[in-house]
Amino acid sequence: MEIGVYRPGELTAADREAWTALQSKAHLLGSPELANPFLAPEFTLAVGRCRRGVRIAVVREEGEPVAFFPFQRTRFGVGRAIGLGLSDAQGLVHRPGFRWDPRELMRACGLSLWEFDHLVEGQRPFTAGVRGEFPSPVIDVDRGYEAYLAELRSRSPKFTRSTLAKARRLGRDHGEVVYVHDERDPAVLRTLIGWKSAQYRRTGRSDRFAHPWIVRLVQQLFHTRRASFEGLLSVLYADGKPVAAHFGLRSDRVLACWFPAYDPAYAKFSPGLVLHLRMAEGAAGQGVAYLDLGRGEKEYKDSLKTRDLRVSEGWVARRHPVAFGHRAHRAPVRALRNTVRSRPELFGPADRLLKQVGGIRSKK
Repeated sequence: MEIGVYRPGELTAADREAWTALQSKAHLLGSPELANPFLAPEFTLAVGRCRRGVRIAVVREEGEPVAFFPFQRTRFGVGRAIGLGLSDAQGLVHRPGFRWDPRELMRACGLSLWEFDHLVEGQRPFTAGVRGEFPSPVIDVDRGYEAYLAELRSRSPKFTRSTLAKARRLGRDHGEVVYVHDERDPAVLRTLIGWKSAQYRRTGRSDRFAHPWIVRLVQQLFHTRRASFEGLLSVLYADGKPVAAHFGLRSDRVLACWFPAYDPAYAKFSPGLVLHLRMAEGAAGQGVAYLDLGRGEKEYKDSLKTRDLRVSEGWVARRHPVAFGHRAHRAPVRALRNTVRSRPELFGPADRLLKQVGGIRSKK
């Protein structure tokens, strides 16, 4: 086994094709979690154009690539999953049955530690470093949209009836409702970014789009079009005006939901929920198996999901002083955050406080 480490621009076309082939066959070979578009070469290469320190380890056996491990590295040898804090699926993309030694991989990559927060299932060699496991809800549409809608009606009849009624009311009150699954107008993407940025500020969250590199990343992915990967902007219009939109990433089998938002002026019609139902219908028509709603407890996710995947956070470390220092700094922060999120009596007051602070900031 040989491990080579490359900058994004050094990865050959043959290696990119081999990486994509591993993903395309993943669902047939018992590793469907590897088909997530956040694990695709296009996502890593896009991050590499926006951030420093992006590297890809390619593991070869008898000269043939059998695994790809993308990561970001600081000059002190601290490694992070690609897009840590942004990506909803992380790990090593590999041939079925492949096993690896995490510390050998770390040494080859020049890392003292590798940190992750959305490690997908099936990454057994990394599980010794897991510090927490969390649900990541999905919407299964592999049997078609009508089958999903029938299941939703059976499980949550009141929610389904209410959401569909709001969609009809939106049309009556504001004109014809039109859904575009693959909108190519960059102006609408800018509208979505504006909505999402305002939502972050309004709810007291950190505004991701205040970082220019994230805006550049989303714009690059919007213009990325491959048969096996694309940035997908989906929009709900009322009388020709966008009222809700979502930007995510699509692979052959998975639509990774990423940035949904809507115009608050239409909030009473629940346009975000209506949009997600239309997205499920559009994804089913493309042959997508499921929509990954991403880690995080949200009421709308619980209402729409059919099941949960599991993702993990933690780190794999070698015996190294830099690794020790990084863990000592990060562990208490992660533990406190997860404790607050997992306990309603703590999360509720914290969430309300963030929204109050966000409301004050948005008025300035």
